[in-house]
This record gives sequence, structure tokens and C-alpha cells, in this order.
Amino acid sequence: MKDFAVIQTGGKQYKVSVGDVLKIEKMPGEFKAGDTISFDKVLLVDNGKDTTIGTPFIEGAKVAAIFEKAGRAPKIDVVKYKAKSKYYKKRGHRQPFFEVKIKSIQ
Repeated sequence: MKDFAVIQTGGKQYKVSVGDVLKIEKMPGEFKAGDTISFDKVLLVDNGKDTTIGTPFIEGAKVAAIFEKAGRAPKIDVVKYKAKSKYYKKRGHRQPFFEVKIKSIQ
């Protein structure tokens, strides 16, 4: 069984293993391809034999990831409509994201 960890970033929790590529919420700061991002809000670490659970986070645990690219998700149309009152509003939204590859779990 692969080693894995559960990290928290952008208000969400992700189960990650070494080599995983995932899309996370955009983080503040400037990043370019190849930069290292460190996640220190680690909730759980499992190495196949032992499981460590944080309360709420594990002290000293870190997950390192390599920044691959920044992008925007497909467009979502937001429509507000009320019948019989000539009320119609339409807006679009594209959520920004970072794509990262997990390098190590410590």
C-alpha cells in the first residue's frame, strides 16, 4: 500500500501520495514552473504500518510539491431569473487553480 497524507489548503482537504498531480485553489504569491510549495497543514499521515492523526494538525509534518502550472477552470454561467417581472441577469465565472505534483511526504 502506498504512503499517503491528508493535507488542508484553500479550505479543502486532499488525500495525496507521492507522484500525484492535483488541482488546488490558487495561493497568494508569484510562482513559476518548477518552484517548490510546502504544505504544513497536515491532518493525517499513513506509511502502511503506522497512522498518525493530528489534533488538528501534525507538528513538524510537511508535504512538498512542485508547482507545474496555473490555469482557470471551464466557464460556469450564473443566471438569475424571475418569471413575469422582466428580471434576468447572466454572468460567467472561471475559477483559478494551481496544478501541483506531490514530491515528498515528511
